[in-house]
Amino acid sequence: MRTLILAIAALALTGSTAFADPIADRKALMKERGKLVGTLAPMVKGEKPFDAAVATDALKGLSENAQKFDADVLFPAGSETGGETAALPAIWQDMPAFKAAAEKFRVDVAAAVAANPQDLDALKTQFNAVTTNCGACHEKFRMKKE
Repeated sequence: MRTLILAIAALALTGSTAFADPIADRKALMKERGKLVGTLAPMVKGEKPFDAAVATDALKGLSENAQKFDADVLFPAGSETGGETAALPAIWQDMPAFKAAAEKFRVDVAAAVAANPQDLDALKTQFNAVTTNCGACHEKFRMKKE
């Protein structure tokens, strides 16, 4: 009986994964990423006091977020249409460049975590390295907001 329950649970999990909505999934991941950057930006701009613990937590969150980013799962063929998306066709036209941009972000965020910025100047350096990736990727692969 226990084996049957485990088998049914495994099928249910597999089935739910198969019906995942890649557009909704990637939007959720990017929204989370934006919120984490939004935690750091006010410190970098001097709008909030520097807090090393908060900065470290946000950088670790960005690193975890970057680890979840799988271009093949989040941007499968056909997901460029059929839903509300700001993803440009350039993603599917040049998937290797898109994956390279995602990997550069992952590497730069991991380096920011490893640097463990303990003052505002160190955070600014790491923040700028990380967010440069955001701007470059948005420029080539994301529709501009109106």
